[in-house]
Amino acid sequence: MAHIAILGAGIGGMPTAYELREKLGPSHRITVVNAIDYFQFVPSNPWLAVGWRERDTITFPIRPYLEKKKIDFVAQRVLKIDATGNALELQDGSRLEYDYLVITTGPKLSFEEVPGSGPEAHTHSICTVNHAEKAWGDYQEFLKNPGPAVVGAMPGASCFGPAYEFTFILNTDLKRRKQRNKVPITFVTSEPYIGHMGLGGVGDSKSMLESEFRNNDIKWITNAKVTRVEEGKMFVTELDDNGQVKKEHELPFKFSMMLPAFKGVDAVAAVEGLCNPRGFVLIDEYQRSKKYRNIYAAGVCVAIPPVEVTPVPTGAPKTGYMIETMVTAIVHNIEADIAGTPADSKGTWNAICLADMGNTGAAFVALPQIPPRNVNWFKKGKWVHLAKIAYEKYFMYKMKNGTSEPIYEKYIMKMLGIMRLDRDK
Repeated sequence: MAHIAILGAGIGGMPTAYELREKLGPSHRITVVNAIDYFQFVPSNPWLAVGWRERDTITFPIRPYLEKKKIDFVAQRVLKIDATGNALELQDGSRLEYDYLVITTGPKLSFEEVPGSGPEAHTHSICTVNHAEKAWGDYQEFLKNPGPAVVGAMPGASCFGPAYEFTFILNTDLKRRKQRNKVPITFVTSEPYIGHMGLGGVGDSKSMLESEFRNNDIKWITNAKVTRVEEGKMFVTELDDNGQVKKEHELPFKFSMMLPAFKGVDAVAAVEGLCNPRGFVLIDEYQRSKKYRNIYAAGVCVAIPPVEVTPVPTGAPKTGYMIETMVTAIVHNIEADIAGTPADSKGTWNAICLADMGNTGAAFVALPQIPPRNVNWFKKGKWVHLAKIAYEKYFMYKMKNGTSEPIYEKYIMKMLGIMRLDRDK
Protein backbone atom coordinates (compact mmCIF):
# COMPACT_ATOMS: atom_id res chain seq x y z
CA MET A 1 0.00 0.00 0.00
CA ALA A 2 1.31 3.44 -0.97
CA HIS A 3 0.71 6.58 1.07
CA ILE A 4 0.23 9.80 -0.91
CA ALA A 5 0.36 13.06 1.05
CA ILE A 6 -1.09 16.20 -0.52
CA LEU A 7 0.17 19.47 0.87
CA GLY A 8 -2.52 22.12 0.33
CA ALA A 9 -6.31 21.87 0.03
CA GLY A 10 -7.20 24.51 -2.53
CA ILE A 11 -8.21 24.45 -6.18
CA GLY A 12 -5.31 22.09 -6.89
CA GLY A 13 -5.17 19.96 -3.75
CA MET A 14 -8.81 18.95 -3.35
CA PRO A 15 -9.23 17.71 -6.95
CA THR A 16 -5.91 15.85 -6.63
CA ALA A 17 -7.24 13.96 -3.60
CA TYR A 18 -10.52 13.08 -5.29
CA GLU A 19 -8.91 11.99 -8.56
CA LEU A 20 -6.32 9.87 -6.74
CA ARG A 21 -9.02 8.13 -4.75
CA GLU A 22 -11.00 7.43 -7.92
CA LYS A 23 -7.94 6.12 -9.80
CA LEU A 24 -6.24 4.17 -7.02
CA GLY A 25 -9.28 2.79 -5.24
CA PRO A 26 -9.41 2.05 -1.50
CA SER A 27 -6.16 0.03 -1.33
CA HIS A 28 -3.90 3.09 -0.99
CA ARG A 29 -3.83 5.75 1.71
CA ILE A 30 -4.35 9.42 0.83
CA THR A 31 -3.82 12.27 3.32
CA VAL A 32 -4.50 15.95 2.71
CA VAL A 33 -2.58 18.39 4.91
CA ASN A 34 -3.68 22.02 5.08
CA ALA A 35 -2.90 24.90 7.44
CA ILE A 36 -6.60 25.76 7.85
CA ASP A 37 -9.61 23.48 8.20
CA TYR A 38 -11.81 25.01 5.48
CA PHE A 39 -11.82 25.20 1.69
CA GLN A 40 -12.09 28.65 0.11
CA PHE A 41 -13.07 29.34 -3.47
CA VAL A 42 -10.56 32.11 -4.18
CA PRO A 43 -11.98 33.23 -7.59
CA SER A 44 -15.08 34.56 -5.80
CA ASN A 45 -13.14 36.82 -3.44
CA PRO A 46 -13.56 39.95 -5.62
CA TRP A 47 -17.33 39.59 -5.15
CA LEU A 48 -16.98 39.07 -1.39
CA ALA A 49 -14.91 42.27 -1.09
CA VAL A 50 -17.87 44.42 -2.28
CA GLY A 51 -20.59 42.44 -0.52
CA TRP A 52 -21.85 40.42 -3.51
CA ARG A 53 -21.07 37.16 -1.70
CA GLU A 54 -20.99 36.04 1.91
CA ARG A 55 -18.21 33.99 3.41
CA ASP A 56 -20.41 30.93 3.97
CA THR A 57 -21.29 30.71 0.28
CA ILE A 58 -17.66 30.31 -0.86
CA THR A 59 -16.17 28.24 1.98
CA PHE A 60 -16.91 24.90 3.60
CA PRO A 61 -15.26 22.64 6.22
CA ILE A 62 -12.87 20.19 4.56
CA ARG A 63 -12.88 17.17 6.85
CA PRO A 64 -16.43 15.81 6.41
CA TYR A 65 -16.24 15.90 2.62
CA LEU A 66 -12.87 14.17 2.43
CA GLU A 67 -13.94 11.58 4.98
CA LYS A 68 -16.84 10.58 2.71
CA LYS A 69 -14.22 9.49 0.18
CA LYS A 70 -12.05 7.75 2.80
CA ILE A 71 -9.38 10.45 2.55
CA ASP A 72 -7.52 11.47 5.72
CA PHE A 73 -7.24 15.13 6.65
CA VAL A 74 -4.74 16.94 8.87
CA ALA A 75 -5.49 20.59 9.66
CA GLN A 76 -2.00 21.71 10.62
CA ARG A 77 0.78 23.84 9.27
CA VAL A 78 3.79 21.96 7.91
CA LEU A 79 6.99 23.27 9.49
CA LYS A 80 9.42 21.22 7.45
CA ILE A 81 9.55 18.83 4.52
CA ASP A 82 12.12 16.09 5.06
CA ALA A 83 12.47 15.28 1.37
CA THR A 84 15.23 12.70 1.84
CA GLY A 85 13.41 11.04 4.71
CA ASN A 86 10.01 11.16 2.94
CA ALA A 87 8.17 12.86 5.80
CA LEU A 88 6.37 16.06 6.78
CA GLU A 89 7.09 17.60 10.17
CA LEU A 90 3.89 19.16 11.51
CA GLN A 91 3.22 22.07 13.83
CA ASP A 92 2.30 19.82 16.77
CA GLY A 93 5.68 18.07 16.56
CA SER A 94 4.37 14.92 14.88
CA ARG A 95 5.80 13.41 11.72
CA LEU A 96 3.77 12.21 8.72
CA GLU A 97 5.63 9.78 6.48
CA TYR A 98 4.74 9.41 2.80
CA ASP A 99 5.64 7.44 -0.30
CA TYR A 100 4.59 10.25 -2.64
CA LEU A 101 4.15 13.96 -1.92
CA VAL A 102 2.02 16.30 -4.04
CA ILE A 103 2.62 20.00 -3.37
CA THR A 104 -0.39 22.22 -4.12
CA THR A 105 0.14 24.91 -1.51
CA GLY A 106 -0.51 27.97 -3.61
CA PRO A 107 1.73 30.98 -2.91
CA LYS A 108 3.13 32.92 -0.02
CA LEU A 109 1.85 36.49 -0.32
CA SER A 110 4.94 38.69 -0.34
CA PHE A 111 3.57 41.97 1.04
CA GLU A 112 6.89 42.70 2.75
CA GLU A 113 8.46 43.49 -0.63
CA VAL A 114 6.58 46.82 -0.71
CA PRO A 115 6.72 48.62 2.64
CA GLY A 116 3.31 49.65 3.91
CA SER A 117 1.35 47.25 1.70
CA GLY A 118 -1.03 44.49 2.70
CA PRO A 119 -4.14 44.07 4.89
CA GLU A 120 -2.10 44.60 8.06
CA ALA A 121 -0.90 47.94 6.70
CA HIS A 122 -2.51 50.29 4.17
CA THR A 123 -3.73 48.25 1.17
CA HIS A 124 -6.24 45.45 0.83
CA SER A 125 -5.97 42.07 -0.85
CA ILE A 126 -8.44 39.57 -2.31
CA CYS A 127 -6.01 36.63 -2.26
CA THR A 128 -7.71 34.90 0.69
CA VAL A 129 -11.25 34.88 2.01
CA ASN A 130 -10.04 36.56 5.23
CA HIS A 131 -8.45 39.36 3.24
CA ALA A 132 -11.57 39.83 1.10
CA GLU A 133 -13.77 39.87 4.20
CA LYS A 134 -11.58 42.55 5.76
CA ALA A 135 -11.75 44.56 2.52
CA TRP A 136 -15.56 44.37 2.65
CA GLY A 137 -15.58 45.68 6.21
CA ASP A 138 -13.41 48.68 5.29
CA TYR A 139 -15.30 49.20 2.02
CA GLN A 140 -18.51 49.73 3.98
CA GLU A 141 -16.79 52.48 5.96
CA PHE A 142 -15.34 53.93 2.75
CA LEU A 143 -18.85 54.25 1.28
CA LYS A 144 -19.81 56.62 4.11
CA ASN A 145 -17.14 59.08 3.00
CA PRO A 146 -15.87 58.03 -0.44
CA GLY A 147 -12.83 59.36 -2.27
CA PRO A 148 -10.04 58.17 -4.62
CA ALA A 149 -9.47 54.44 -5.08
CA VAL A 150 -6.28 52.76 -6.32
CA VAL A 151 -6.41 49.17 -7.59
CA GLY A 152 -3.80 47.02 -9.30
CA ALA A 153 -0.76 44.80 -8.93
CA MET A 154 2.61 45.22 -7.27
CA PRO A 155 6.04 44.63 -8.87
CA GLY A 156 6.65 40.94 -9.40
CA ALA A 157 2.95 40.06 -9.43
CA SER A 158 1.91 37.18 -11.66
CA CYS A 159 -1.86 37.03 -11.18
CA PHE A 160 -3.34 40.09 -12.89
CA GLY A 161 -6.84 38.86 -13.75
CA PRO A 162 -8.29 39.44 -10.25
CA ALA A 163 -6.95 43.02 -10.26
CA TYR A 164 -8.87 43.77 -13.47
CA GLU A 165 -11.91 41.94 -12.12
CA PHE A 166 -11.95 43.89 -8.89
CA THR A 167 -11.51 47.21 -10.73
CA PHE A 168 -14.58 46.61 -12.88
CA ILE A 169 -16.60 45.07 -10.04
CA LEU A 170 -15.81 48.08 -7.86
CA ASN A 171 -16.80 50.38 -10.73
CA THR A 172 -20.12 48.53 -11.20
CA ASP A 173 -20.92 48.42 -7.48
CA LEU A 174 -20.29 52.15 -7.07
CA LYS A 175 -22.57 52.89 -10.02
CA ARG A 176 -25.33 50.78 -8.49
CA ARG A 177 -24.95 52.74 -5.27
CA LYS A 178 -24.98 56.06 -7.18
CA GLN A 179 -21.54 56.89 -5.77
CA ARG A 180 -19.27 56.37 -8.77
CA ASN A 181 -19.07 60.14 -9.36
CA LYS A 182 -17.40 60.50 -5.95
CA VAL A 183 -14.65 57.93 -6.55
CA PRO A 184 -11.82 58.56 -9.05
CA ILE A 185 -10.30 55.13 -9.83
CA THR A 186 -6.68 54.60 -10.89
CA PHE A 187 -5.38 51.22 -12.02
CA VAL A 188 -1.69 50.79 -11.16
CA THR A 189 0.11 47.79 -12.62
CA SER A 190 3.59 46.41 -13.16
CA GLU A 191 2.50 45.22 -16.62
CA PRO A 192 4.18 47.03 -19.55
CA TYR A 193 0.74 47.75 -21.02
CA ILE A 194 -2.90 47.24 -20.17
CA GLY A 195 -3.99 43.71 -21.03
CA HIS A 196 -0.52 42.17 -20.86
CA MET A 197 -1.79 39.83 -18.09
CA GLY A 198 1.67 38.34 -17.56
CA LEU A 199 1.15 36.60 -20.90
CA GLY A 200 2.46 39.14 -23.39
CA GLY A 201 -1.16 40.01 -24.19
CA VAL A 202 -3.83 37.68 -25.53
CA GLY A 203 -5.58 38.49 -28.78
CA ASP A 204 -7.02 42.00 -28.62
CA SER A 205 -6.71 42.27 -24.82
CA LYS A 206 -4.75 45.54 -24.89
CA SER A 207 -7.15 47.62 -26.97
CA MET A 208 -10.27 46.00 -25.51
CA LEU A 209 -9.33 46.58 -21.88
CA GLU A 210 -8.03 50.08 -22.58
CA SER A 211 -11.37 50.84 -24.23
CA GLU A 212 -13.24 49.52 -21.20
CA PHE A 213 -11.12 51.68 -18.91
CA ARG A 214 -11.76 54.77 -21.04
CA ASN A 215 -15.48 54.08 -21.28
CA ASN A 216 -15.67 53.78 -17.49
CA ASP A 217 -13.39 56.75 -16.75
CA ILE A 218 -10.70 54.60 -15.12
CA LYS A 219 -7.18 56.05 -15.32
CA TRP A 220 -4.14 53.81 -15.47
CA ILE A 221 -0.38 53.72 -14.92
CA THR A 222 1.63 50.87 -16.48
CA ASN A 223 5.28 49.92 -15.98
CA ALA A 224 4.49 50.98 -12.43
CA LYS A 225 6.86 50.13 -9.61
CA VAL A 226 5.15 50.77 -6.29
CA THR A 227 7.97 51.63 -3.89
CA ARG A 228 6.05 52.18 -0.65
CA VAL A 229 2.62 52.91 0.77
CA GLU A 230 1.68 55.24 3.55
CA GLU A 231 -1.75 55.84 5.04
CA GLY A 232 -3.82 57.35 2.24
CA LYS A 233 -0.84 57.70 -0.11
CA MET A 234 0.90 55.41 -2.63
CA PHE A 235 4.33 56.16 -4.09
CA VAL A 236 4.81 54.88 -7.63
CA THR A 237 7.78 55.08 -9.98
CA GLU A 238 6.66 54.84 -13.59
CA LEU A 239 9.32 53.45 -15.94
CA ASP A 240 9.62 53.77 -19.70
CA ASP A 241 10.08 50.83 -22.07
CA ASN A 242 13.85 50.92 -21.47
CA GLY A 243 13.47 50.64 -17.72
CA GLN A 244 14.38 54.28 -17.08
CA VAL A 245 12.39 56.51 -14.73
CA LYS A 246 9.65 58.27 -16.66
CA LYS A 247 7.67 59.88 -13.83
CA GLU A 248 7.23 59.76 -10.08
CA HIS A 249 3.65 59.57 -8.79
CA GLU A 250 2.24 60.27 -5.36
CA LEU A 251 -1.30 58.90 -5.48
CA PRO A 252 -3.81 59.78 -2.76
CA PHE A 253 -6.44 57.16 -1.92
CA LYS A 254 -9.15 56.34 0.56
CA PHE A 255 -9.44 52.72 -0.55
CA SER A 256 -6.89 50.49 -2.24
CA MET A 257 -6.66 46.86 -3.33
CA MET A 258 -3.23 45.83 -4.65
CA LEU A 259 -2.27 42.26 -5.49
CA PRO A 260 1.17 41.32 -4.11
CA ALA A 261 4.03 39.41 -5.67
CA PHE A 262 4.06 35.69 -4.90
CA LYS A 263 6.74 33.45 -3.41
CA GLY A 264 6.85 29.80 -2.45
CA VAL A 265 5.64 29.00 1.06
CA ASP A 266 8.43 28.74 3.63
CA ALA A 267 8.42 24.96 4.23
CA VAL A 268 8.57 24.28 0.48
CA ALA A 269 11.12 26.97 -0.33
CA ALA A 270 13.45 25.68 2.39
CA VAL A 271 13.95 22.24 0.80
CA GLU A 272 17.42 22.09 -0.72
CA GLY A 273 17.30 21.67 -4.50
CA LEU A 274 13.51 21.64 -4.73
CA CYS A 275 12.81 25.22 -5.77
CA ASN A 276 14.04 28.26 -7.69
CA PRO A 277 15.23 31.38 -5.79
CA ARG A 278 11.63 32.59 -5.39
CA GLY A 279 10.63 29.32 -3.75
CA PHE A 280 8.63 27.86 -6.64
CA VAL A 281 8.96 24.12 -7.29
CA LEU A 282 11.14 23.12 -10.23
CA ILE A 283 9.42 20.32 -12.14
CA ASP A 284 9.94 18.23 -15.25
CA GLU A 285 7.39 17.67 -18.02
CA TYR A 286 5.61 15.07 -15.88
CA GLN A 287 5.01 17.47 -12.95
CA ARG A 288 7.76 15.78 -10.87
CA SER A 289 10.48 17.49 -8.90
CA LYS A 290 13.73 17.51 -10.82
CA LYS A 291 15.61 16.34 -7.71
CA TYR A 292 13.12 14.28 -5.69
CA ARG A 293 11.37 11.80 -7.98
CA ASN A 294 8.52 11.03 -5.57
CA ILE A 295 7.55 14.71 -5.16
CA TYR A 296 5.09 16.29 -7.58
CA ALA A 297 3.67 19.82 -7.75
CA ALA A 298 0.76 21.64 -9.38
CA GLY A 299 -0.71 25.12 -9.45
CA VAL A 300 0.65 28.46 -8.36
CA CYS A 301 3.53 26.85 -6.43
CA VAL A 302 5.10 25.59 -9.69
CA ALA A 303 8.00 27.46 -11.30
CA ILE A 304 7.07 28.82 -14.73
CA PRO A 305 9.39 31.39 -16.33
CA PRO A 306 8.00 34.79 -17.38
CA VAL A 307 6.90 34.92 -21.01
CA GLU A 308 9.21 37.90 -21.59
CA VAL A 309 11.45 40.40 -19.82
CA THR A 310 9.53 43.51 -18.77
CA PRO A 311 10.80 46.85 -17.34
CA VAL A 312 9.07 46.06 -14.03
CA PRO A 313 9.18 42.33 -13.18
CA THR A 314 6.02 40.36 -13.97
CA GLY A 315 5.35 36.66 -13.55
CA ALA A 316 3.31 34.19 -15.58
CA PRO A 317 -0.14 33.24 -14.23
CA LYS A 318 -1.44 29.73 -13.57
CA THR A 319 -5.12 29.57 -14.53
CA GLY A 320 -7.73 27.04 -13.43
CA TYR A 321 -7.64 25.01 -16.64
CA MET A 322 -3.86 24.72 -16.49
CA ILE A 323 -4.04 23.57 -12.85
CA GLU A 324 -6.67 20.95 -13.72
CA THR A 325 -4.44 19.44 -16.40
CA MET A 326 -1.45 19.45 -14.02
CA VAL A 327 -3.51 17.59 -11.44
CA THR A 328 -4.69 14.98 -13.92
CA ALA A 329 -1.13 14.41 -15.13
CA ILE A 330 0.11 13.91 -11.56
CA VAL A 331 -2.62 11.39 -10.78
CA HIS A 332 -1.87 9.34 -13.91
CA ASN A 333 1.88 9.45 -13.27
CA ILE A 334 1.61 8.37 -9.62
CA GLU A 335 -0.68 5.55 -10.72
CA ALA A 336 1.93 4.55 -13.32
CA ASP A 337 4.79 4.69 -10.81
CA ILE A 338 2.92 2.48 -8.35
CA ALA A 339 2.35 0.01 -11.18
CA GLY A 340 6.04 0.14 -12.09
CA THR A 341 5.53 1.74 -15.49
CA PRO A 342 7.08 4.99 -16.81
CA ALA A 343 5.36 8.35 -16.44
CA ASP A 344 3.74 9.47 -19.68
CA SER A 345 1.13 12.08 -18.77
CA LYS A 346 1.83 15.79 -19.21
CA GLY A 347 -0.08 18.86 -18.13
CA THR A 348 -1.37 21.21 -20.81
CA TRP A 349 0.16 24.58 -20.13
CA ASN A 350 -2.61 26.50 -21.82
CA ALA A 351 -4.26 29.60 -20.37
CA ILE A 352 -8.05 29.75 -20.35
CA CYS A 353 -9.68 32.31 -18.10
CA LEU A 354 -13.12 33.70 -17.28
CA ALA A 355 -12.92 37.19 -15.74
CA ASP A 356 -15.99 38.92 -14.34
CA MET A 357 -16.39 42.63 -15.05
CA GLY A 358 -19.38 43.44 -12.87
CA ASN A 359 -22.26 43.12 -15.32
CA THR A 360 -20.31 41.66 -18.23
CA GLY A 361 -17.06 39.74 -18.50
CA ALA A 362 -13.99 38.89 -20.54
CA ALA A 363 -12.65 35.49 -21.52
CA PHE A 364 -9.33 34.62 -23.05
CA VAL A 365 -7.76 31.53 -24.54
CA ALA A 366 -3.99 31.28 -25.05
CA LEU A 367 -2.93 27.93 -26.51
CA PRO A 368 -0.15 27.50 -25.49
CA GLN A 369 0.34 30.06 -22.76
CA ILE A 370 3.80 31.08 -23.98
CA PRO A 371 3.85 32.65 -27.49
CA PRO A 372 3.85 31.87 -30.39
CA ARG A 373 0.39 30.35 -30.07
CA ASN A 374 -1.97 28.17 -32.01
CA VAL A 375 -4.94 30.02 -30.50
CA ASN A 376 -4.78 33.64 -29.33
CA TRP A 377 -8.28 34.82 -28.49
CA PHE A 378 -9.89 37.42 -26.21
CA LYS A 379 -13.63 38.11 -26.07
CA LYS A 380 -16.04 40.19 -23.99
CA GLY A 381 -19.69 39.45 -23.32
CA LYS A 382 -22.48 39.05 -20.80
CA TRP A 383 -22.16 35.27 -21.22
CA VAL A 384 -18.76 35.38 -19.47
CA HIS A 385 -20.31 36.98 -16.38
CA LEU A 386 -22.95 34.23 -16.32
CA ALA A 387 -20.37 31.51 -17.00
CA LYS A 388 -18.25 32.71 -14.08
CA ILE A 389 -21.24 32.45 -11.75
CA ALA A 390 -22.00 28.96 -13.07
CA TYR A 391 -18.34 27.99 -12.67
CA GLU A 392 -18.42 29.05 -9.02
CA LYS A 393 -21.53 26.98 -8.30
CA TYR A 394 -20.27 23.95 -10.18
CA PHE A 395 -16.83 24.01 -8.58
CA MET A 396 -18.31 24.22 -5.09
CA TYR A 397 -20.60 21.30 -5.98
CA LYS A 398 -17.63 19.32 -7.31
CA MET A 399 -15.52 19.91 -4.18
CA LYS A 400 -18.35 18.85 -1.87
CA ASN A 401 -19.27 15.76 -3.86
CA GLY A 402 -15.86 14.54 -4.90
CA THR A 403 -16.54 14.23 -8.61
CA SER A 404 -13.49 14.34 -10.86
CA GLU A 405 -15.37 15.63 -13.91
CA PRO A 406 -13.30 18.36 -15.62
CA ILE A 407 -14.89 21.71 -14.79
CA TYR A 408 -13.65 23.72 -17.74
CA GLU A 409 -14.75 21.30 -20.45
CA LYS A 410 -18.15 22.89 -21.12
CA TYR A 411 -16.66 26.40 -21.11
CA ILE A 412 -13.88 25.44 -23.48
CA MET A 413 -16.46 24.06 -25.87
CA LYS A 414 -18.53 27.22 -25.59
CA MET A 415 -15.50 29.43 -26.23
CA LEU A 416 -14.50 27.42 -29.26
CA GLY A 417 -18.06 27.63 -30.56
CA ILE A 418 -18.06 31.41 -30.20
CA MET A 419 -14.70 31.56 -31.93
CA ARG A 420 -16.11 29.62 -34.88
CA LEU A 421 -19.09 31.96 -35.06
CA ASP A 422 -16.74 34.96 -35.08
CA ARG A 423 -14.67 33.43 -37.83
CA ASP A 424 -17.75 32.68 -39.95
CA LYS A 425 -19.10 36.24 -39.75
